[in-house]
Amino acid sequence: MAQTRKPSRFKGKIMARITGRILAVLVCALFLAPDIAQAAIYTFVDQHGTVHFTNVPNDPRYKPGVVRPQFRGSRSPRPGDPRLYEEHIQRAASRYEMDPLLIKAVIKAESNFDCMAVSPKGAQGLMQLMPGTAADLNVWNPFDPQENIFGGTNYLSQMMSRFGGNIRLALAAYNAGPGKVEAARGIPLIPETQQYVVKVIQHYRQMTAAASPSSRWLGAAN
Repeated sequence: MAQTRKPSRFKGKIMARITGRILAVLVCALFLAPDIAQAAIYTFVDQHGTVHFTNVPNDPRYKPGVVRPQFRGSRSPRPGDPRLYEEHIQRAASRYEMDPLLIKAVIKAESNFDCMAVSPKGAQGLMQLMPGTAADLNVWNPFDPQENIFGGTNYLSQMMSRFGGNIRLALAAYNAGPGKVEAARGIPLIPETQQYVVKVIQHYRQMTAAASPSSRWLGAAN
């Protein structure tokens, strides 16, 4: 049964920009303080990977709850369970006419199925959407698996169409941006992007081989 919350006596405004372990300390203190125990907390991670939180959300990027950032120098994202996202992946693949195994390969390379992953550059969620890209795709909560997968698949589909179905170029554009791929007339000479394409293709081949000896999509990756 839903309960009616009594209005909070707290009239003030809490805003902060924090990084590292300070987040946990401040949030715990926030909830333990008697005058603000009933104040809702909103957070977002900006393009620099900085966590912002407040009880007065005056920016559309603020979402209810506390996000867990991944900080520079940390180890790889905590591996998640791909089965948790199977339904979202299948539905997104159907909507945008994409191979679900390619979507899984991108998620594997991007976040290792950690739906709360945040890169040092500020990319967020399973398919590591940058805040600007997420907004363009109408993804308002990048840490929501369904929103993130649909948004990321939509963007990947756009890159596939833009580069004539060439998986390698589409992946390069997903990582570095389509402008850099078009300027280079191929995969840009950016080590991160070149390694990214190789990594996703490797995951894709392994997943395809495990699922079926043949696939109508795999030929485009050759």
